[in-house]
Amino acid sequence: MTEISMKHLRYFEALAQHGHFGRAAEACAISQPALSLQMKELEELLGAPLVERGSRRIRLTPLGEDFAVRAREILRAVDELHALARASHGPLAGRLRIGVIPTVAPYLLPMVIQRLAVSFPELDVRPREMVTQKLIEGLVEGRLDTAIVALPVSEPALTEYALFDEEFILVRPREDADKPVPSSDMLREMRLLLLEEGHCFREQAISFCNMPSSAARDLMEGSSLTTLVQMVGAGIGVTLVPRMAVPVETRSAFVSVARLPQPRPYRTVGMVWRKSNPLAEQFQHIAGIVRDIALVGTRSAGMGPKAGVSEGAAEDGAEGGAGLAPRDMPHA
Repeated sequence: MTEISMKHLRYFEALAQHGHFGRAAEACAISQPALSLQMKELEELLGAPLVERGSRRIRLTPLGEDFAVRAREILRAVDELHALARASHGPLAGRLRIGVIPTVAPYLLPMVIQRLAVSFPELDVRPREMVTQKLIEGLVEGRLDTAIVALPVSEPALTEYALFDEEFILVRPREDADKPVPSSDMLREMRLLLLEEGHCFREQAISFCNMPSSAARDLMEGSSLTTLVQMVGAGIGVTLVPRMAVPVETRSAFVSVARLPQPRPYRTVGMVWRKSNPLAEQFQHIAGIVRDIALVGTRSAGMGPKAGVSEGAAEDGAEGGAGLAPRDMPHA
């Protein structure tokens, strides 16, 4: 007699997550007809429908919603059993699903993957770039193993491990390079370009400027730091970017950069993972690798003269070292 299998649960979880047979099949690396067949078999085993099939998206039935919650719990527990076995074998190996926020991923992730390939040759790194809320959901529901985010995330089920503090840098049109650097109060009165809603960096910038939510909604938005910096280069306004993004994003933009007056805004970047994950010790090792890469990379890049950055801006940015500092006491 056929019984419910792990394959059934994984395919159904993908369908519940994506809400679409085509995208779920793609995520599972199988054909859509094969996924449909598996779901039909699962519903026959249960004797009740799990999904309402529509022309565009599917909807879970009440049973399907309850089943999805239980399926995720089972899949997460099974993954942690595998992690327990991996932890007992010494060096980290197998699949590592690591999430990274968009304001860190382009500047840090490639070097992290390269270093991990050397340190853990048997490790299969599978990165995901998503906004913080999606990463937290992925971790809690077992679709990710760990994530690099801005702290704190304040999720009781997760361990937070602080890596480094990173300063925010002002980016403004090149012709403004010789003007006094504005204070946070002055920034509030300027045309400040922000990332669209959902990005934690947006909220941090709004907080630094002590800006009411109603005013923030009226500001110009972009989907990426690249877009914001290019808009600044076109003379549309000013923006803030994390320090690690400066060398990449200002390379081809007609902008200048400057450090803001004290107290300078910054964020704490860290790694998070489920408290129940047996690989905590290995994740701390990976966290040390990420921190070393971030500190060395930022210091070597500096903020000296470069294409797209004026001499005056380089002088502003050169003072005070790298702008990153490791945390002495990680959050356990």
